[in-house]
Amino acid sequence: MSRIGIIGAGKLGTALARLALDAGHEVRISGSPRQAMIELVIGTVLPGAQLLPEADVIAQSDVVILAIPFGKAHSVDFDALAGKVVVDAMNAWEAAGGHLDEDHDGTTSSLVKLRNPEMRLVKSLNHLGYLDLTADAREAGHPLRRAIGVVSDDEEARRVVARLVDSMGFEPVEGPRSASRCLEPGSPIFGRPVSAEELREALGL
Repeated sequence: MSRIGIIGAGKLGTALARLALDAGHEVRISGSPRQAMIELVIGTVLPGAQLLPEADVIAQSDVVILAIPFGKAHSVDFDALAGKVVVDAMNAWEAAGGHLDEDHDGTTSSLVKLRNPEMRLVKSLNHLGYLDLTADAREAGHPLRRAIGVVSDDEEARRVVARLVDSMGFEPVEGPRSASRCLEPGSPIFGRPVSAEELREALGL
């Protein structure tokens, strides 16, 4: 069991929290104070999860998932994430509230990493929609088990996130940071459930 922190209590954040709870992890989640009746929503949808301020979610978690719209990433206290395993589950597209800056290498993680190079950043949990995440979780070995990319040059952090993905009911496919472009909007596999074999081929592994 791990202590999973989720920054963002929207559709993606609550879907990931539900999967983590079902897998037996401790879950801490933070949301915008502007969200209507957030305490009631979390208590009803995610019984067992702790709704905490962002600072407490970060301090009390082993893995922190960024599940907010990319356009709101500037609101995160990135300084507090130094040394933490951080999952970038954000997407830079209109539907997610933001676009990449002009000076970038085509990935959200390239910009997120600049905010604090001491984060142990992993790109994952971003290329399937929240409905697919909640509907398609399967036990290991199931013939219909879907794959999720886990991309980073930090091999230890990548393994930590891969174990989390596996526990949530998906087949982790690990790859180097250079493969993260294949997980972004516009790639052939984005938003499309794929097998581990199909994902490895897309990532060039």
